Amino acid sequence: MSFTDKAKNKADELTGAAKERIGDATNNERLRAEGTTQQTEARARQAGEHVKDAGRDVRDTFTK
Repeated sequence: MSFTDKAKNKADELTGAAKERIGDATNNERLRAEGTTQQTEARARQAGEHVKDAGRDVRDTFTK
């Protein structure tokens, strides 16, 4: 995973967390749900990238 991908995913996760907290503070259910969804999507992208990285590491181990 490239640094820019990591940074973008982390920024999306933090933005989602902020939206969720603002939704909690203002009792805005839509904003709270939007924040939760954004966090979940960012974490899923991160997990997918980790799986790809692990696959590349295994491939590299057997090709050396």
